Amino acid sequence: MADLRLSIVVPCLDEATTIGATLRNLQHLRRNGAEVIVVDGGSADGTPELCRPLCDQLVIAECGRARQMNAGAARASSENLLFLHADSSLPDRAIDRVVDGLKRRCWGRFDVQIVGRSRLLPLVGTAMNIRSRLTGIATGDQAIFVRRRVFEEIGGFPEQPLMEDIEFSTRMRRIQRPCCLREKVRTSGRRWDHNGGLRTIVLMWRLRLAYALGADAARLSARYTSSGRTR
Repeated sequence: MADLRLSIVVPCLDEATTIGATLRNLQHLRRNGAEVIVVDGGSADGTPELCRPLCDQLVIAECGRARQMNAGAARASSENLLFLHADSSLPDRAIDRVVDGLKRRCWGRFDVQIVGRSRLLPLVGTAMNIRSRLTGIATGDQAIFVRRRVFEEIGGFPEQPLMEDIEFSTRMRRIQRPCCLREKVRTSGRRWDHNGGLRTIVLMWRLRLAYALGADAARLSARYTSSGRTR
């Protein structure tokens, strides 16, 4: 691909209902210098077959979002990496904004807009964006981007079952605070819609607080799974 400016890594697992729309929204970016790498973690619903004609590389990796993102980064052709959830879409001119941002900082993220039925979602998105600016911590919903060299130097995403984005941000923040772009990634609010807005907010805050106080990520993941939540 000529003038390859950005590699977009999309981890997925059983996302047949969402991945088509996500990848179709990336086609104009592919035409303008982005490489799209889908990393499937062992889907049983036909997700890989849907992805193949809509991406530059389809990688099969061991299940686990951090492992999948690391596997995709290892196959990337660009020096600029962006990690996008399978139910999210990037804003217009995302390539230009990321490349310009990485000239100023070694990593960053977009603001997020959460789309769904719950009336709490606009408040949740706004709170996430404000908190991220204040703390220098980004979540995967915000489409984290990073210079490949720095990503490799810190060992990529820690291969833990939960909070890999928080741990990655904490490590990156020691190097430099993130570039916080005000353009918004649109992401699905299905987690909040399915499990209840307020209940999901309370659960996520409790898990994050526990993690900040030193709780083991594997135990938190088991607690998250037993609550019936989906990522």
